[in-house]
Amino acid sequence: MAPIPITIVTGFLGSGKTTLILNLIPQLPRTYKIALLKNEFGDVAIDTQLASSAAISGVQELLNGCICCNLVGQLGDALDSLRNDVRPDRIIIETSGSAFPATLAMEVNRLGRETGHYVLDGVIVVIDVENWKGYEDTSYTAKMQQKYTDLIVFNKWELVDERRYDECLDRVGDLELPIANVKSTKGRVDQSLLLGLDSALAKDGDSVSGGYSKDKSVHEHSKDHETEVEVLSVTLVSEGDKPKSVNLDSLETFLLSAPKDEVYRIKGIVAASHPMASSNGDVDESAGPPPRVAIYILNWAFGRWTFAYSATTLPAPVSVASSKAETAVSNTHETILRMTIVLARGEASKWKIRLEKGEMIEQEDGGGFLMVGRIV
Repeated sequence: MAPIPITIVTGFLGSGKTTLILNLIPQLPRTYKIALLKNEFGDVAIDTQLASSAAISGVQELLNGCICCNLVGQLGDALDSLRNDVRPDRIIIETSGSAFPATLAMEVNRLGRETGHYVLDGVIVVIDVENWKGYEDTSYTAKMQQKYTDLIVFNKWELVDERRYDECLDRVGDLELPIANVKSTKGRVDQSLLLGLDSALAKDGDSVSGGYSKDKSVHEHSKDHETEVEVLSVTLVSEGDKPKSVNLDSLETFLLSAPKDEVYRIKGIVAASHPMASSNGDVDESAGPPPRVAIYILNWAFGRWTFAYSATTLPAPVSVASSKAETAVSNTHETILRMTIVLARGEASKWKIRLEKGEMIEQEDGGGFLMVGRIV
């Protein structure tokens, strides 16, 4: 049996990796099986629920850690599970926003050599052109993600002027590396450009193309890259006889007020009695006419968000912060929000205090048991 090609999709937080993958699926033959291995910050697989609703044959998730360092030992088991259960034609690995592609590529190469089951097809980095200057100068990982790649996809370039896009090209040019690049069309790139890249990282075995493996940053990245961000996990549990849904007015105020230099990403699964408009004004009315409590997926990045209906249920909290909350979860009350908030370094403590004061995230008509914990 021929080895399964693996495509790695990486890029900094909010760059549009999941959108790129979801736009790839409809371009493939219906008989072509794609399996997705998703690595997310936090303790709830929010993006995976979006991916599961698409025409993807199988999904595995690795949560609450980075796939290129503290979770790298789980990669082989996750790939084998997809290979045995789904028998896919291709596996796509979507990394967390802080993952380091060179280390991950080396691990895929090692597994391929030892088992004969896998071959690295390509490493794709997605760059958010609109917010490039918001993180590129301060993020070591964002720079490294560009350096160790086969193809750079420039995303959200339609939202900026030509000068900003030219600045991105210049920054990539500063690397002095022959890396192919392409513009997406609202997160879509032709499948012929994304698949079958004949990765230079794979051809060079354990080394990285261009001799990059001599760079100490490849081996020492784990000392610094996970400290670039801090992560909060938020759970809201219903209280009393109030509606078992989230106060969307308060939630929208929170989303509008979150500074882009402090809050990088907000992802959540939300129970709501009616849909909230996405930041572009679109309203997903798939759940039917209100009042009807339904589950929605919130995806916020750099001041923009989507709020989409999901035919799923809210996962229970992994842990609770108090006996009062534990009582709420164990009796007739329900979890009505699970959220992961990714923040700039040094911001988690401040935002944890703000959230715990209430009013930002609360039950409809007020109240609810709110639990906020720091993960990273």
